[in-house]
Amino acid sequence: MLGLMMTKPLLISSLIDHAERYHGATEIWSVETTGGVEQTSWAEIAANARRLGSTLAGKGFEAQARIATIAWNNRRHLEVYFGSSGAGFVCHTINPRLHPEQLVYIINHAEDRVLFIDATFVPLVAAVRDKLETVKHVVVMGRRDEALAEKLPGLEFYDDWIDAGDAGFAWPELDENTASSLCYTSGTTGNPKGVLYSHRSTLLHAFASNTRDVIGYSAMDVVMPVVPMFHVNAWGAPYACAMSGSRMVMPGPDLHGEALVKLIDEYGVTLAMGVPTIWQGLLAYAGKSGSTLSSLERTVIGGSACPPSMIDAFREKYGVETVHAWGMSEMSPLGSSNHPLAKHRDLPLEDQRKLRENQGRPPYGVELKIVDDAGNTLPQDGVTQGDLMVRGHWVLTDYFRKEGEGLLEDGWFATGDVATLDPDGYMTIRDRSKDIIKSGGEWISSVELENIAMGHPELDSAAAIGLPHPKWDERPVIVAVKAEGVELSEDKVLHWFDDKVAKWQIPDRVVFVDNLPLGATGKVLKRELKEQFKDLLTG
Repeated sequence: MLGLMMTKPLLISSLIDHAERYHGATEIWSVETTGGVEQTSWAEIAANARRLGSTLAGKGFEAQARIATIAWNNRRHLEVYFGSSGAGFVCHTINPRLHPEQLVYIINHAEDRVLFIDATFVPLVAAVRDKLETVKHVVVMGRRDEALAEKLPGLEFYDDWIDAGDAGFAWPELDENTASSLCYTSGTTGNPKGVLYSHRSTLLHAFASNTRDVIGYSAMDVVMPVVPMFHVNAWGAPYACAMSGSRMVMPGPDLHGEALVKLIDEYGVTLAMGVPTIWQGLLAYAGKSGSTLSSLERTVIGGSACPPSMIDAFREKYGVETVHAWGMSEMSPLGSSNHPLAKHRDLPLEDQRKLRENQGRPPYGVELKIVDDAGNTLPQDGVTQGDLMVRGHWVLTDYFRKEGEGLLEDGWFATGDVATLDPDGYMTIRDRSKDIIKSGGEWISSVELENIAMGHPELDSAAAIGLPHPKWDERPVIVAVKAEGVELSEDKVLHWFDDKVAKWQIPDRVVFVDNLPLGATGKVLKRELKEQFKDLLTG
């Protein structure tokens, strides 16, 4: 016997329709690439999304044609999110920080038909335009600008497309399993790989992220997604905010601490999310400027391990709760978030603080386990380390155009992380499998060493790497950036590790550099550091 309940497909178009119907007047502030802040609303975003959808539908593209973007977080990008997917196409967000050769590979591999770009990226696209095999239209996301048009023959303009569109366009009825969006991994080894999301997986992810024990967006929130919209769909924030009717602040191209602090203070941002490197700059400027970040209630930090000192700074100086989260492109991306259980309420403050340092527990819809090298499931005792495996409603089954290559292992996806799980399901990433340091047959967590180093008040940033050693196979080395204007010795940093880890885990050396190399998603490129300092312990 079947239940006697209505069924409707879970479609991205239903999100923007909901936002328009019940939150139409809710404000969205957008920092424009050309400067200044534009105020719009969910109703205006929805109308323009339909105009865009109708224009795309009139171009004669095949169903699920890829519609690409190289753009910052702004209102036009938000309109493309909903307009392209809602009209039955695939919204393909591209990271502009990738090497041009990788950009060309990604665009050709996806067979993109349209490329929407912010004005910032006209020179980038002009340099590779003749290598883009399937792109029919390159469209600048702004008003007509003849000076820009001269830089790239055939350039079109977004506002012209919107003006030609139909605000009464009817969204097509789609199967909820239809592809909706596409993101490529950053490709640290080999070519980037495409992760193809569906309407269903995207909406289920939005439902989950809207629960209080994950992120919990609200119509009362002013949300600022600092994580770029070209990075795993801004962690799903555009979809979840449309579902909840949140106000939004789209920060545009300037993600330095000063710009972000000013946006928080001017627009009353209550919830912001981004990677640790972003928050380092924000905290530094807030301290320098005297801002109290009075409106900010929560930050969500992911992308790489969050140093405990950063959690402390947000809580103790500004009264801001930090939600430590973890995920991957392959997981849409949310896989876990750190919120306490009821039994943790009466724990001593120091124990509560310690609990918040891990990556948290999975929401409904995600399962985690750890396995040994033979694939055997390991105990959830909080101590045993193993390879982290995941499965769930918004986890990929295959990479785009690599179907049938046997990606999953008994229905589980291997994340490439080494982790522990405790009896309550709280997960701690000990390292990426490629970054964990093997010294004398024992494992040393680079994440733990980095967290300790980042707690030093005179260090701005730090990375722990394993370097070849003639006796111990590998030994840990800290590569660090000093805080501005300080004098700091190597010995002083090494002594900072005393009594914080076992003596044999204390790094052999500390090397000071002007800055750490960052990849396309803001993560430290450890492979470059390993190559640069490969002879440090053997020479």
